[in-house]
Amino acid sequence: MLSAESASVIRATLPAVARELDQITTRFYATMFTEHPELLDGMFNRGNQAGGAQRRALAGAFAAFAGALAADPGTRPDTLLARIAHKHVAVGVTDDQYTIVHKYLFAAIAEVLGEAVTPDVAAAWDEVYWLMAGALIAQEARLCLEAQVRPGHPWRQWTVLERREETTDTVSFLLRPADGGPAPRARAGQYVSVRVKMPDGVHQLRQYSLSSAPGDQVRRITVKRVRGGGAPEGEVSNLLHRTLQAGDQLTVSAPFGDVVLDESDTPLVLISAGIGCTPMTGMLEHLAATASTRSVRVLHADRSPADHALRHDMTRLVDVLPAARATFWYEQPTPEAPGSRTGLMHLDGLGLPTDARVYLCGPLPFMREIRSQLLRGGIAARNIRYEVFGPDLWLADATA
Repeated sequence: MLSAESASVIRATLPAVARELDQITTRFYATMFTEHPELLDGMFNRGNQAGGAQRRALAGAFAAFAGALAADPGTRPDTLLARIAHKHVAVGVTDDQYTIVHKYLFAAIAEVLGEAVTPDVAAAWDEVYWLMAGALIAQEARLCLEAQVRPGHPWRQWTVLERREETTDTVSFLLRPADGGPAPRARAGQYVSVRVKMPDGVHQLRQYSLSSAPGDQVRRITVKRVRGGGAPEGEVSNLLHRTLQAGDQLTVSAPFGDVVLDESDTPLVLISAGIGCTPMTGMLEHLAATASTRSVRVLHADRSPADHALRHDMTRLVDVLPAARATFWYEQPTPEAPGSRTGLMHLDGLGLPTDARVYLCGPLPFMREIRSQLLRGGIAARNIRYEVFGPDLWLADATA
C-alpha cells in the first residue's frame, strides 16, 4: 500500500501534476513511439493517438488512481483498474511493457515539471506508478489464466461464415473458429479485439462487442463504418466494410470486458444509442437462449429506424422474452416504426424500477445525460454500468 510519507507528497502535488498531465502524456507518447515504433504495429490505435483520446484516458486513470491512494493509503483501489486490465489483455500487453512505459512517462514528468520534481516527489509518484502497474499485472495474469491464453497472445483465427448488411453503415460478420475447435468461453456484454493489417503494412486493433449469444459456437460482431465528418475516418471499420467477405479469415482475440450481464433475477434495464445496441443485443440473445423470465426494459435511441442496426433482432428478442418491453426513440421517425417516440430519449414517465440493474452504451454525452436522469429517478449509482467504445474518457473528464 502507499506509504504515509508518499501519501502526504501525493496529496500536496496532485493538483499541480493533474494540471500538466495532458502535456506530460503528450510528450510521453511522442518520445516512446519515436524510440519504440514497434508499439504502433498492432498495439496502439493510431486514430486515438491522433485525436488525443488515448493520452486523456491515461491521464485520467493515473490521476484517479493517485487520488484514491492519497485519500486512503491503506487500500489499493484495484476496482478502478478492472476496465484497463481487460483492455490490456485483449490487445496483448505484456509485463515488460510496464517498464518501458515507466521510463518514458517519468522522463516526461521531469521535463514538464522541471525543478518541482524533487527526489521526494519523484519517489512518491514512482511508488504510485508501481502500485498501479502491480495491480494491473496481477489482474491481467488472472484474466489470461481464466481465458486460457498466454500473456501477449490472445489471438486465434476465425472464419467469416456470413456477411450481413444491417444498415447503410453497419455490417454484421458471423464467425467460427477456423481450427474447428470450440469457441472460447464468453459472457454477455463482452467484446473481442480484431487485428488487421492495414495497406501500409502496420497492424491495427479495434474492439467490437459480441452481438450474439455468448454460448454459441458461431459468434457475431457488428461493425459500424466510422466516417470522417471533419475527423479521421475509422481505419479498421472502413477496411472491414470494404474487404471482408464470407470465407475470409480474421484474427480475433478471446472475449474480454468487465461490463457483463449479471445472473440475478433483479429487474434489468438496457439503454443504448446508435451502435451501442450491440452489447445489449448480445445480452438479449443470452436471456432468450436461457429462457429468462426476468423483467427487462429495452430503451434505444437512434437517428431513424433505417439507421437502427439490429432493430429487428432487438424487437424479435423482446417479443420472445415473457417479461420484456422495448421503447425506441428516433429523431426522424417513419411509418415503419409504429409506437416509437420522436426526438431524444427521456426517461420521464417510464416508471423504471428503482432496484433495477442498468446497462448503458452509446456516445459519452448520451450516457452522461441518461445517467443523470437515472440518478434523479432514484436508481443508485452502484447499479448503473456503462460500456465505452474506445478509451474510457469518463474518468479523464471527471478528473480534469
